[in-house]
Amino acid sequence: MRFLVINPGSTSTKIAVYEDESELFSENIAHSAEEVGRFDRIVDQKEFRKDIILAVLAKQGIGTETLSAAVGRGGLLKPIPSGVYIVSDRMLEDLDKGVQGEHASNLGGLIAAEIARPLGLPAFIVDPVVVDELEDWARLTGVPEIRRRSIFHALNQKYTARLAAAELGKAYEDCNLIVCHLGGGMSIGAHRRGRVVDVNNALHGEGPIAPERAGTIPARDLVELCFSGRFTQDELKKKLTGKGGMVALLNTNDLRVAEKRIAEGDTEAALVFEAMAKTVAKGIGAAAAVLRGTVDGIVLTGGLAFSRRFIELIKSHVDFIGPVFVFPGENEMIALVAAALRVLRDGETAQSYT
Repeated sequence: MRFLVINPGSTSTKIAVYEDESELFSENIAHSAEEVGRFDRIVDQKEFRKDIILAVLAKQGIGTETLSAAVGRGGLLKPIPSGVYIVSDRMLEDLDKGVQGEHASNLGGLIAAEIARPLGLPAFIVDPVVVDELEDWARLTGVPEIRRRSIFHALNQKYTARLAAAELGKAYEDCNLIVCHLGGGMSIGAHRRGRVVDVNNALHGEGPIAPERAGTIPARDLVELCFSGRFTQDELKKKLTGKGGMVALLNTNDLRVAEKRIAEGDTEAALVFEAMAKTVAKGIGAAAAVLRGTVDGIVLTGGLAFSRRFIELIKSHVDFIGPVFVFPGENEMIALVAAALRVLRDGETAQSYT
């Protein structure tokens, strides 16, 4: 089976074509600020990006008639359970409206449908960031006006959880796993028998200190900062997400730069590095408590998982909980393909978005 995989970002569109699990080619198509700046809304870029994708396919000698399906990165839809979803009219409406906000990932399902539907082929999305399987208690805070939301790296968490389960010789649905996506933002999910029953909101900066996230911070101090008159609302939001965390403390969001500074004797870089790793370990410990200590494995994934030093520091604090599996990288493209194969080859039922 041949799949076109589409993963739009704010200034790029990653595409790939796979035959079963084998990649035929991939390309990261860059879009200049001038190109995307011509459009009032992100979804208005649909035709522009689709035409570029079709041109790249033609250059590679891959006709759309040879495809079995198109698979797009899921966008900011309504909260939904994990799974593979057929792109429906209702989904297209919500992606176009931006029911949970406008984001480049909303284009994934839209473009997949534009290419697949005229050919009579299915278009899918898989495990968008709005996957919500939280238990009711995990939604509560001590402030009635604020409830916790499930927004995390669901695609890579679910994919690598399945990889770890396979190494354990079990089905994902039979495992208790703690999965940590370690990137610019970090999410730590407690996976109980196939469902993520608790996870930090990685988009809004909750959880560990990360390269571009402040992490969970003292609430009262934040309130005082909000009313200090020193910052606008937008500036404070960016302090939590985008300009908070390592980038605020060390003026870099690149862990490799931090490690180089540590090697040169920078004690502040060493302290921030330690704090990031240990707040990840604390999050893993909390997830282990949610799972009542019955943990089949801990999964470390994401771009920071390429750092042996970072991974070893985390492992030294958590390997008493259970075996640690490391799958570096975001794994988004192969995760989308693997999910589509579960439907078209292995008989898993694609879910309906309502």
